[in-house]
Amino acid sequence: MAEVLRLADEIGPDRLSTTDVARAIGLSQPAIFRHFPTKGALWLAVAEDIADRLQSYWAAAEAGATGPHERLKSLIGAQLSAISETPALPSILFSRELQVDNQALRDVFRGLLGAFQGRLVAVIRDLQAAGDLKHDVSPEDVAILLTSLVQGVAIRWTLGARGFALVPEGLRLFDVQMELLRAKEGACDA
Repeated sequence: MAEVLRLADEIGPDRLSTTDVARAIGLSQPAIFRHFPTKGALWLAVAEDIADRLQSYWAAAEAGATGPHERLKSLIGAQLSAISETPALPSILFSRELQVDNQALRDVFRGLLGAFQGRLVAVIRDLQAAGDLKHDVSPEDVAILLTSLVQGVAIRWTLGARGFALVPEGLRLFDVQMELLRAKEGACDA
């Protein structure tokens, strides 16, 4: 799967052919089809590999955190690290393969987004219960803001030819966002 991701980054997911994959891994194209009956099946296997890795990153991030704020920041950092280590990911998410041609692939990534947001919502609820975050913004909306922050900085990183360090920039913006959402002493929530 790593070679497919490398090629997707190099030539683009929409231009990637099974011939390209076969050539890169030293097999014939018919040999690829013995493992994956269609190009869509190959992409689905790639998506499932990405899903397994992301879920492992998230679990490790949460396990290593000592409190809810660190847990939330670690989850965002894990997501940014995964994108940094898999630079084809933003291109795959906006590819024709995902958006038009492959419902199963879209379902895997939609499920991943929902799982990630679910983890964020749980931590955000903990922060709100502790009085550390505003109560007048729903945890679900905060999770959407944070996933949008990750997606936005990843797109900017991709369009900017990866001209800045993704993880530090994303975590810097996370800190800004959290400061805006932090409950202020003496302030009354609506």
